[in-house]
Amino acid sequence: MRKNYVIAGILAMGLLAAGAWWWGRTGASDALQYRTAPLSRGTLQAAVAASGAVNPVSQVSVGTQVSGQIRDLLVDFNSEVKAGQLLAQIDPETFEYRVRSAQADVDAARAAVLTAQANQIAAQTQVSRAQVDLDEARRDFDRKQSLVEKQFIAQSEADKARALVNTSTEALKAVQAQVGVAQAQVKTAQANVAQREAALAQARVDLARTRITSPVDGIVIKRAIERGQTVASSLQAPELFVIAKNLSDMQVDAAIDESDVGRLKAGQKASFTVDAFPGQTFEGEVRQVRKAAQNVANVVTYVAVVRFSNVGDRLLPGMTANVRIVTDQRDNVLKVPSAALRMRIATPLPPADAPTTPNQRQAPAARADSARVASNGRLYVLGADGKPQSLGVRVGISDGSHTELLLAPENPLAATLKEGTEVIVGSKASGTVPTGGGARSSAAHVRPPF
Repeated sequence: MRKNYVIAGILAMGLLAAGAWWWGRTGASDALQYRTAPLSRGTLQAAVAASGAVNPVSQVSVGTQVSGQIRDLLVDFNSEVKAGQLLAQIDPETFEYRVRSAQADVDAARAAVLTAQANQIAAQTQVSRAQVDLDEARRDFDRKQSLVEKQFIAQSEADKARALVNTSTEALKAVQAQVGVAQAQVKTAQANVAQREAALAQARVDLARTRITSPVDGIVIKRAIERGQTVASSLQAPELFVIAKNLSDMQVDAAIDESDVGRLKAGQKASFTVDAFPGQTFEGEVRQVRKAAQNVANVVTYVAVVRFSNVGDRLLPGMTANVRIVTDQRDNVLKVPSAALRMRIATPLPPADAPTTPNQRQAPAARADSARVASNGRLYVLGADGKPQSLGVRVGISDGSHTELLLAPENPLAATLKEGTEVIVGSKASGTVPTGGGARSSAAHVRPPF
């Protein structure tokens, strides 16, 4: 029995030894290794990426102010037109009739003026006659009154003469009133003439509007009508054509996110690509950043206008453009792979923003030129013992793949972090496919890039 216990103990110890050997072998195979990349020097550009549409710098919508049927259609898509050129003709028959009718009304109104003026002249003639009769009656009354005083005639004769004076006076007043009426009739007739002439002018304007002409020199980029189609003009003129003034100078209207718009200003260089010409890059310049916000599904954007020269008229209105606007450029700067700044290794480290390294305590003058974009960061380099060492650094602009590393010449880290220095950008386990993070070991924990 005792022998059996001894054998069992030996077997148990053997199993423990085998397990320890296997565990150690597995742990060794899972030992964490690091991928590195060198620091480099060169030009670094910070940019804003956006999408937009290619549009003419200036385009005009041509409509109609009258309703009718399109009788003639004289231009098509891509037609080059001159200012004043006839594009389409609305059937003018109805409008010609209105002009003739309005002209007849004007002629009738003018004839009415002549009639009123004749009546006025006749009334004035009657006034003159009534005035003569009144003067004659007064002279007759004065003569007879003198004869009565001399007792040559009876008083009754003088009374008759007085009655005639009164009658003539009333007759004069009556014809003078008729003159006032005649004058008013003349003014009314003249006003009617002016009204009819205005209606005639409007009819002629409407007739002229049946001719749809181009207001500018340019190219027809849109035609919305066909011959025989009826167009109706009510509260808003229907759009018949769109004419681009010039396709040689065009622009991209790019939608810029509100978080990036503060970095843009007029004069910045821009480049863009379009799907129609893969692999080709077109150059332009920011001409304007519009202040009016556009809110679509609670996403606020602003329009940046990128002007460019459309050589050969290759780019067409409406094309989608992927725009890159350079907001800052630094030459001959020390560049660190952005992946290195995203690395996080679980070692006892102070907070990333704590000024624990000489680089973070550098003089303000050394980083003044980059204060606008400078921020704190952390790098990891492999020490002499093969273990990662943490270095707090100041970083500047970034193009996404690389970031500017700010080092003052007097900074002690300048001797360590220089062109060619290898920094940790990822990790891999022995015998496994390299990763950018997420592998675990008893020694360290790497957090994936954020």
